[in-house]
Parts: sequence; C-alpha cells; structure tokens
Amino acid sequence: MKKNLLIFGANGELGSGVSSVLVKKDFDEIYLFDFKFNEQFDKSNIHQIVISDLSDEYNVKKAIQQVKLEQNSEYFLFSTIGGFSGGKKIWETSHEELMKMFSMNLLTNFNLAKYFAELVKGSQGGAIIFTSAYTASHPEENKFAYGMSKAALSYLVRTLAIEGQSIKLSSMAIAPFILDTKANRDWMKDADYEKWIKPKEVGELIYSLFKEYRITSGNILELKIRLT
Repeated sequence: MKKNLLIFGANGELGSGVSSVLVKKDFDEIYLFDFKFNEQFDKSNIHQIVISDLSDEYNVKKAIQQVKLEQNSEYFLFSTIGGFSGGKKIWETSHEELMKMFSMNLLTNFNLAKYFAELVKGSQGGAIIFTSAYTASHPEENKFAYGMSKAALSYLVRTLAIEGQSIKLSSMAIAPFILDTKANRDWMKDADYEKWIKPKEVGELIYSLFKEYRITSGNILELKIRLT
C-alpha cells in the first residue's frame, strides 16, 4: 500500500525542521505546501506547491486537488498553519484582532480538514495532525485571542476524530509550549534553549504518531518541556 504525505507550512521553522525528517522516511509521494520555498528538493517524489491564503476555501480545495488520489493508498497530513498575537488584555483586544486569530488558527485548518477528508474518503484511510498550543488548555495572561482560537482548533481535532471514524480518518494535534526557533530565541534571549522542543524532534514524533494513527486518534499531545 502506498503512503502519501502532505505538509502545510513546510517552509517555516517548524515546518522545515519536520520536513527535513519526514522526507527521509518511507513515504512514496510527498507534497510540501507553503507560500514560498527557500530550499528546492531534487527528488522526483517530492512536490513543492506554492499556495495562497488558506482561509479562502477555494485555495485549499485547489491545493488538495494537486494530490493524486489512489484508492490503494493512505494519506497523511501535518499542518503547521497558524499565527500568533499577544500582549493585550481581553478588554484591549479588538474585534478585528480576535477574528484574525480565528481566521489564521481555526478557519485555515477547518478548510484543510474538510478537503483532506474528501481525499481520504477515496482511499484506505489516513491521518491529519494539527499544531495547536499549550495555552489552549492552560490560559495565560495577555494571550486571549490566540489561546481562544487554538482552543477552538482543539475542539475541531476532537470532533473530527469522532466523525472521521466512518472514513478511517484519524485526527490529532500537538500542543507545544515553546519551540526552539530563531523567532523565539530573539524573543527570549536569556532562556535555557536546551529545554525547548526542537523542530526535528517534532518531526520524529509526528512520524511515530502517523505510524500508530489507528490507535491515537482524538489525542492532543502537550509538549511542555524537554528533559536535558
């Protein structure tokens, strides 16, 4: 049976770290999606596809249609898609800021779930893993819009796990506290970076979750701290 991999947000710091791990695994066809690519792969089974705003349903439908549907296949999707906004109290948060977070963190991934499910329906099954956030279940000061939108994403994950049973679609998410990226290092210059989760470690985790997708559906795995 063929195994096909889709990664949305493959060019970002998390996405590129995960991609560098997963492209070496046993996937037959690999589809990398992002708004631009800094690195080009020369392998014939790796397809790099430039996408547009994923909060627009048409753009997601168009992107998923680039993936060849084969009945005797399994499909696996990892999404890093989302955005962050913080630094404001609830009463300081504008309606526009709240809606922007819901657009980036929920609507985009709802669209991915919807059209990926259509792909999986015609196959032997598969799994989708989203990127949520630790704060979705553990509220923090000055992160309401971001945390609320990620909490809504968690609800999507768990509901999809229930409804996906009928089409053999597993739904999961990772919920990192903080990842070891350049942006986060610039933000927290004096932190102990050894305790931060590394993107390549996330890649190995994603692969293990995909391998066991038939028994892990519905889980949101919190990544709080790295043992050193």
